[in-house]
Amino acid sequence: MSEREQAIQILNDIPDYKIGYIVSYLQGYLHGMTDGEEIPNKETLEAFKEGDEMLANGTGKRYNSAADLFADMED
Repeated sequence: MSEREQAIQILNDIPDYKIGYIVSYLQGYLHGMTDGEEIPNKETLEAFKEGDEMLANGTGKRYNSAADLFADMED
């Protein structure tokens, strides 16, 4: 059985009320893909630019762990 056939079989077993989630995922996946590579949206490109500027200027706050980052977000 091919992977496409397996996917179709799985889809046939998913209840109708959950199909919308699968369709949304697949549409999002296809929308952001070109030749197998994801294309960053405008907001992501702006965040990349901001990060590059912060690195170049030595600005911004650095964290040693995700726990420190999340603790700072709670303040």
